Amino acid sequence: MHSDFRVWQRICIFARYFGNMRKPTYISAFLLLCVLLVAGGMLLPLQAQNNTSSPFSCFGYGELNDNVPGQLRSMGGVWTGMRDKRVINPAQPASYSVVDSTTFMFDLGASVMWTNYGDSKGVKNLANGNLEYLTIQFPIWKYIGFSVGVLPYSMVGYDITDSVKAVPHPYTKVYTGEGGITEVYGGLSFNILNWAAVGANVYYMFGNVLNNRALVFNEAGINSALQTSMTHVSDYRLRYGAQLFHTFGKHGVVLGAVFENKKPFRVTYLEEETLTADTVEYLVNGGFDLPMMFSVGASYCYDNRLLLAADYGMTAWGDIRYKWGPNLRNRQRFAFGAEYRHNPLGRRYVERMPFRFGLSMTDPYVNEINSRDYTVSIGVGFPLRNVNTVINASLEYGHRGSAAVMQENYLRLTINAGIAETWFFKRRL
Repeated sequence: MHSDFRVWQRICIFARYFGNMRKPTYISAFLLLCVLLVAGGMLLPLQAQNNTSSPFSCFGYGELNDNVPGQLRSMGGVWTGMRDKRVINPAQPASYSVVDSTTFMFDLGASVMWTNYGDSKGVKNLANGNLEYLTIQFPIWKYIGFSVGVLPYSMVGYDITDSVKAVPHPYTKVYTGEGGITEVYGGLSFNILNWAAVGANVYYMFGNVLNNRALVFNEAGINSALQTSMTHVSDYRLRYGAQLFHTFGKHGVVLGAVFENKKPFRVTYLEEETLTADTVEYLVNGGFDLPMMFSVGASYCYDNRLLLAADYGMTAWGDIRYKWGPNLRNRQRFAFGAEYRHNPLGRRYVERMPFRFGLSMTDPYVNEINSRDYTVSIGVGFPLRNVNTVINASLEYGHRGSAAVMQENYLRLTINAGIAETWFFKRRL
């Protein structure tokens, strides 16, 4: 955790240094971009470490991540209709063009998760945390915005042991897994009218998911069985977004939509089975797809004080190929969020602080998990004085599963620093 803090601290120092230059130019922007890409390189091995300990991550590609920044997580994970100059929203590529023509932004987030698992045989408490994402956003031209970053697509991390007192040969079943899929993205957005914007993201996805299953007999002389599978991913995908927005008086409305098309997924699947002294290997190339996905959402803002937003999304996992794995099902997501600040220009610090609340409900994407994920979230932002930086804290409580099979209750704390520097103009001395 100390090393994570030092990485974060150095990035902030570099940002403040370049932000305070007397003649900021696109050259200084390029230099900071290089620094942040190096920081992203440090983030990649950290993401390779387990950022989840959920037994539900043993299915499919693992536990999926919707790539929502910390501010929006505390609003239930709404993102489709969100268009905010203070927030980098990598899930909605049409939102990048909202960035001011003189502003360079970046966002670094970390999360800690406490989880309680339980079934008919007992309960278990675990905790884990890590740096999670890094995103950057800046203007290319007036009404044209660009964003780039490193995000998790899925995470795997579980360790399950089940002792079976069978007669006459008792045995233990052991299930372990680790890894995940990471994605590096670049996105471009532009306004086509004063009330409409479109955008697109290109993702490069890579990573490994390792799953182990062992049947261990307690008696000497009986050989154990071991099955190991590795899923290796290296491919790209595209995402398209659009937003319609209008402000009338103190009221502002945004309507948003996002779409991804179904495509073949470049996956190499290797499986080894060891029984007695023999090992059998299976190698599969192909036979995997990425699903079609769409999301629609809307947001309403009053006087820059009250913000309400709602999302609905569906990912057609049930319509894709997934060899050597579980049967998949379509994943639906419902989310609602609100934000309130008493007075954005108030003299008192608490008047400028945003307070957030959200609810969400998400279907599982594998048939083996027959329970939805329900979450309640709250959050608050701490604007720093004299700079355009906000430290955001988001706290989510989630529940899924049932006590009869497997029940999970979790508490996730996300801390992110949203930094915005005024660049790309010549300052007067």
